[in-house]
Amino acid sequence: MDFRQLFDKKSSTYTYLLADHGTREAVVIDPVLDQVERDLNLLEELSYRLCYALDTHVHADHISALGRLRERTNCQTVMSAQNGATCADIRVRDGDSVRCGDIRLDVIETPGHTAGCVTFKVDKRIFTGDSLLIRGCGRVDFQGGNAELLYASIIGKLFCFPDDTEVYPGHDYNGYSHTTIGEERRFNPRLTKSQDEFVDLMKNLNLPDPKMMMAAVPINLRCGKET
Repeated sequence: MDFRQLFDKKSSTYTYLLADHGTREAVVIDPVLDQVERDLNLLEELSYRLCYALDTHVHADHISALGRLRERTNCQTVMSAQNGATCADIRVRDGDSVRCGDIRLDVIETPGHTAGCVTFKVDKRIFTGDSLLIRGCGRVDFQGGNAELLYASIIGKLFCFPDDTEVYPGHDYNGYSHTTIGEERRFNPRLTKSQDEFVDLMKNLNLPDPKMMMAAVPINLRCGKET
């Protein structure tokens, strides 16, 4: 399997490309509209055919490229069945899987940052979107966010994986590329707490709204299409 981690500096978003060497079929996770040409050029250079474009949740800080990639490549778009976005070709639930050549992406519902967050697991890698970040986690104060649910998603689902499971988040703001379950279990300052302490912390962050939230959320409910 070919694996690439790509970065959008403006939104500090990671996009992930996974491709099967044998079939030349590829999937992208959390593509950014502003980076469509970069991603398409890379696919062309490497002779990969994009089969699926997936979002881990309805993003509030950038415009998704799902719709544009579908137009340009005829790929299928994949989103959670719980997030209210009816635009996706495939709407997944907990326990579903998406296959791309010999690559299998298992779907784990991890609500809490938003009501419709999912994590994708590929072998010993998990792609957590904004649910679990490096030494942090997603906020819970909009889009159906819920601190109790997020704690249950991380502690009850993600932290059940072995310590050496590699974690690839949707964002990073401090120059890190990835982490492991073992590291986050030991060192994540938000998650080395009881549930009550976590809930109190998350409910009192008092963060400003993401700058693009009012524009991004309704557009991303349409897979990144303005109309």
